[in-house]
Amino acid sequence: MSLTKLQADNAKPRNDGKPLKLSDSLGLSLWVMPTGAKYWRWKYRWGGKEKLLALGVYPEVTLKEARQQRDAARLLLAQGTDPGAARKAVKLARQMAARDSFEVVAREWHRIEAAQWAPGHARGVLRSLEIHLFPSIGTRPIRALTSAELLTVLRRIEQTGKRDTAKRLRERCSAIFALAIASGLAESDPAAPLVRALQAPVSKARAALSREQLPAFLQRLFSSEDCALQTRLLIQVVMICFTRIGETVMAEWAHIDFDKAEWTIPPENRKLKHKLKAAGSPHVVPLPTQVLAIFSELQKFRQDGNPYVFPAMARKKHKHMSAATPLKTFERMGYAGKDKSNGHLVTHGFRATASTILNEAGFNPDAVERQLSHGEPNQVRAAYNRAYYMPERLAMLQCWADYLDRVRKEGVSLPLLAPNKVIPELCG
Repeated sequence: MSLTKLQADNAKPRNDGKPLKLSDSLGLSLWVMPTGAKYWRWKYRWGGKEKLLALGVYPEVTLKEARQQRDAARLLLAQGTDPGAARKAVKLARQMAARDSFEVVAREWHRIEAAQWAPGHARGVLRSLEIHLFPSIGTRPIRALTSAELLTVLRRIEQTGKRDTAKRLRERCSAIFALAIASGLAESDPAAPLVRALQAPVSKARAALSREQLPAFLQRLFSSEDCALQTRLLIQVVMICFTRIGETVMAEWAHIDFDKAEWTIPPENRKLKHKLKAAGSPHVVPLPTQVLAIFSELQKFRQDGNPYVFPAMARKKHKHMSAATPLKTFERMGYAGKDKSNGHLVTHGFRATASTILNEAGFNPDAVERQLSHGEPNQVRAAYNRAYYMPERLAMLQCWADYLDRVRKEGVSLPLLAPNKVIPELCG
């Protein structure tokens, strides 16, 4: 007699701790375990031996579905195939496909590359894959992915306005496929033909002050009640030395040599690829008299046990000022955020302002680039030109600092011309 749904629903475990076996038909039965769980089992014979095939858990697998699975297994048996062995083969194929999926290979690629990246960058790369690629192609066998399929995914990202994200993801896909090819999991890179299939990212210059905007900004900076003294001193250092804000807030007193008038930025603080930091060289910044005076003034804010020149104003132990602090000041001054009534400025923009004016004034471009801590783009020239231009950079920065002082005091835009031989005596 066949089993009914009512019987399956009302079936209770046996009192002796053994499974209760309720037969249906053609070898199908429902096993009620001592815990109350109910499992479908199908009994069959293969090679002269009795075997059991698990067909799922009741009620997730209904009585009708269990019978359909039984009938499919009986058909395999009639065709000369062991249903149990066939199921194991399918499970193994799925496991193999999962091991060869795009997501598995991508995570392995990320694990290898992340050892050479800064932790924050590594997290960002993985997050971009998790958000944009894994939901759509993560489970796909990497060998089966095509250029058309990948382009569809990247175009979807591109259409949201994230052109740069789409470009970077294509580059990361190529690197992932390179690992797959090397591991024997793929034969080609379907991301390679897509180089010209995506729109080029629109690059925007960092918001910066023009020569004409400098006087008003400097006067507001020195008169604003919304700018704390330490913040103003930080902004002054960045303006004069045009160092990166992240490197500047991490400056320690041990990095400042008042006798030599130098500030040494160690490689671990520089904007270098993570894998290059260990073998990188420091960036030495010559200090004009104005910056030496600023550092002397900052000594009154030194905190016991805090090594930083710009300590956190909230007196967080062993912490430095946030790199975002100047931006808050710019917003209050009408140069950033929701209030750009006086112009638009980001801290990095001081580097563009200084570079533009100094190059226009005729200063040595190599000295400007060295002060910016930029690498030589010409690799051949970089191999031979290892000059640091220290005397020239000091004279240039002294001219620049004096120029900013004059602009602030006179309140008007002034011309700047580099002397034929840049020495401090000619730039007062």
